[in-house]
Amino acid sequence: MARTQAADYDDRREAILDKAAELYATSGFLGSSIADLAVACGMSKSLLYHYFSSKDDILFQIMDGHISVLRLVVAEVENEADPERKLASLTHRFMELYVDASARHKVLVNDLDKLPEAQRQQIVVSERQLIAMVETIIAALSPPLADNPEKCRAAAMLYFGMINWTHTWFNADGPMSGQEVADLALHIFLQGLPR
Repeated sequence: MARTQAADYDDRREAILDKAAELYATSGFLGSSIADLAVACGMSKSLLYHYFSSKDDILFQIMDGHISVLRLVVAEVENEADPERKLASLTHRFMELYVDASARHKVLVNDLDKLPEAQRQQIVVSERQLIAMVETIIAALSPPLADNPEKCRAAAMLYFGMINWTHTWFNADGPMSGQEVADLALHIFLQGLPR
């Protein structure tokens, strides 16, 4: 007879992913064992395996879930006609997510190379789709970049370079809010440094 799932199965999976992201973000994927995760979750290792097939599966689910949310954010702003407002909305939403899910974001940025090749390629494809979505916005903002795909890609990567690494230095309790950081990043990206 097949084992039935508890009513809170999905909630417990998400709680495990949250704990795993925190653990991997602080100790690294390779520095964290299933035993460490079981202790952090207050459950046995065998119970963890009821929810996930392996440590690699947990890592993949953290990354896939996070990038899926990022892609949803892009889809949310898709109907905005003005490309500058679209980029502003996107940047603010990205910063909200990076602040609220900083552990998951750190794992995505730092541990992609730890995934098995097939899963890593799935995440890379999703990342490329996300980059292409931002390239489309940039091309609408800048006709010269629209005519030069290499420079448009470089601009998209520079944009992500500004905001993707905020997890390494941004402090939500510090002197600037995430929204202020988003505003500054937008200003620098669209107009250069304030003078």
